[in-house]
Amino acid sequence: MLSLQGTVLSESVRVAGDELNDAIIQYMKKIHNLVIGERTAEEIKIQVGSAYPSKEIDEQSMEVRGRHLLSGLPQTVTIKSPEIRESMAEPLSVIVDAVKRTLERTPPELASDIIDRGIMLAGGGALLCGLDTLISHETGIVVHVAADPLSCVVLGTGRVLENFKQLERVFHER
Repeated sequence: MLSLQGTVLSESVRVAGDELNDAIIQYMKKIHNLVIGERTAEEIKIQVGSAYPSKEIDEQSMEVRGRHLLSGLPQTVTIKSPEIRESMAEPLSVIVDAVKRTLERTPPELASDIIDRGIMLAGGGALLCGLDTLISHETGIVVHVAADPLSCVVLGTGRVLENFKQLERVFHER
């Protein structure tokens, strides 16, 4: 969602942490013949997942335990950050494309503010290492991660509800 003094522009995209986790699960099956669960995929995403290459993260690796698809026996494989980034490439491109489409529809006065101030990422996805860098690289706009991305949306919504009368004009269609 982009907003400036009552001008609001948003696009809903059905890609979130669960889709990134599912992409990791499918990758592990396809490439490593390893069946893993949602919790393991989430742990992989947090520990070695990244949206954009960086020397620091690309050197990280992780041992993953799961069930071998063919033998049915427990197995451990070592994965590296670049392959997890590759596994998430499709859902990440959906996110970047949604940001680009939203920016293309942005009114000039709001576009000017975005160029001056940048884009702010919020929500759990903002915690994915390098997502801000990926979006900045793809759009040419500075991208910031909210100080508390997990809570800031709900806290901001609460403030809006507390001050609904003063902000009511923002919610009326123009």
